[in-house]
Amino acid sequence: MHGESPIKRRVSRKIWVGSVPVGGDAPIAVQSMTNTETCDVAATVGQIQRLEQAGADIVRVSVPSMEAAEAFGQIKKLVQVPLVADIHFDYKIALRVAELGVDCLRINPGNIGREDRVKAVVDAARERNIPIRIGVNAGSLEKDLQKKYGEPTPEALVESAMRHVDYLDKLDFPDFKVSVKASDVFMAVNAYRLLANKIDQPLHLGITEAGGLRSGTVKSAVGLGMLLAEGIGDTIRVSLAADPVEEIKVGFDILKSLHLRSRGINFIACPSCSRQNFDVVKTMNELEGRLEDLLVPLNVAVIGCVVNGPGEAKEVDVGLTGGTPSNLVYIDGKPSSKLSNDTLVDDLERLIRDKAAEKQAQDASVIVRS
Repeated sequence: MHGESPIKRRVSRKIWVGSVPVGGDAPIAVQSMTNTETCDVAATVGQIQRLEQAGADIVRVSVPSMEAAEAFGQIKKLVQVPLVADIHFDYKIALRVAELGVDCLRINPGNIGREDRVKAVVDAARERNIPIRIGVNAGSLEKDLQKKYGEPTPEALVESAMRHVDYLDKLDFPDFKVSVKASDVFMAVNAYRLLANKIDQPLHLGITEAGGLRSGTVKSAVGLGMLLAEGIGDTIRVSLAADPVEEIKVGFDILKSLHLRSRGINFIACPSCSRQNFDVVKTMNELEGRLEDLLVPLNVAVIGCVVNGPGEAKEVDVGLTGGTPSNLVYIDGKPSSKLSNDTLVDDLERLIRDKAAEKQAQDASVIVRS
């Protein structure tokens, strides 16, 4: 029930962003972007470290000036996660961060300028084995494409992307990934579908400027979910007007729901009703907050009554079913112990942590034996 994904992923070329593989048979990478002032090295490093702790595979940093490029060089030395530099308008900034050890360069074909400038960036990337992301955005298409199409369309986004792809092909530089983002779900989804059939490089998925925490999460889950379910996508960024850590959490939740990644706890919980024998919403809020540090893949069911509780509990690692006079816990699908409401969250947290430790030890033992 909660096992392998039935999704057949699109075959793509594998590239490396620092130590993280993107594309091919690699897990779909989850990334976010800092929203601190890049020149404030301490604040940016602090945010990147929080993103690392949340599980970010890759972090992007905006580098809008040469001063920011120098700060980026300091930041790079202080963090472990691979860093992508977001470059607009001035290609010389890309050349500088390449010297300073960037793991990937994100450039926008609509605003980076003449072909000779792009060639200079590609030459620097080739020399240092740095991949490039071609980042097309509906809000910054080239002027001639705006005139040709009248407004952003999926075809306009893909034409913009293919101009740059063709130029990189001409320069014999295959180590790139592409994004064609729009704030409209259908425009983005259709652009990615078109692009997926034209190139074999990895695709970076995102619904740009998706919105605040709730609306942006919904829009991203719908748009990215449509594409991921079709096997399209090698790395994702959920764009939220919120703490970037939330982007990582939502990204992993989207992948977990499709059985494409299994990092941390996958909670199955009922919405609660008058049949509940304990406060499901309060219990879930407390558990999620307390167990954010657990990275071991674990399925946990929290169901308020006996209607669906036993059935769900038998399919997961740890399951709680509400009952009278006490609640029943299942471990590995078998009844294990009874918990009272007085110490429910404390007792359940302990059981989940015990199960996570046991699973982690088993996984380590398998690695050692193999």
